[in-house]
Amino acid sequence: MQKISIGFLLFPGVTQLDLTGPYEVFSRSPNTAIYLIWKDKRPVMSEKGLEINPNTTFDACPDLDIICIPGGPGQIELMDDEDTLNFIKTKSLTAKLITSVCTGSLLLGAAGLLVGYKATSHWASIDQLKLFGAIPITERIVTDRNRITGAGVTSGIDFALKVVSDTFGEEVARRIQLHMEYDPHPPFDSGSPCLASSTTITHVREYIAPLIEKRLEATKRAASKLNLGI
Repeated sequence: MQKISIGFLLFPGVTQLDLTGPYEVFSRSPNTAIYLIWKDKRPVMSEKGLEINPNTTFDACPDLDIICIPGGPGQIELMDDEDTLNFIKTKSLTAKLITSVCTGSLLLGAAGLLVGYKATSHWASIDQLKLFGAIPITERIVTDRNRITGAGVTSGIDFALKVVSDTFGEEVARRIQLHMEYDPHPPFDSGSPCLASSTTITHVREYIAPLIEKRLEATKRAASKLNLGI
């Protein structure tokens, strides 16, 4: 039986949990081949300094059944990177599922792959999806036809379990969840703007404001190239 091929875009400045959360789930799935893809095979430094090794390159990457684009600060620079955007476009032509975690959805948008699709992203950047003709939905996982997008960082685990359930069946996903003992009980009700206090939200917004502004500028540039008239 041919293995199901799952490819993650790996890039400098990626938020490692955007990638390693779903990677952990997919790696426990049956009959899969997982690719960590970048322009070359040198170690890639994540947002917080963890080095991750690609195992294939843009040129050598086979066709993918599932393509997954994680997010992170490095996503901003890639919004102007035609090689990366063209790679995403090309592999998405034959992929059965086109997916993302966190601000990876903005890269899908920049590649022109979310026009008319419902999608989600990190809560602080989800509004930028509108510039790509997407329909922002504030949910942890959003499915619209063959597009599946996860919200911020930790939602990548939930997202991947949903993909596994859709691909291999719910019982397989349940077994993986149990194997991982994925039973989160966070110590604080502060993991979403719907739950966090106004003080906490204000502090976080102020802290990330320069990054969000830089991201918005990149989003506007990328959106202008799509000529969507938005």
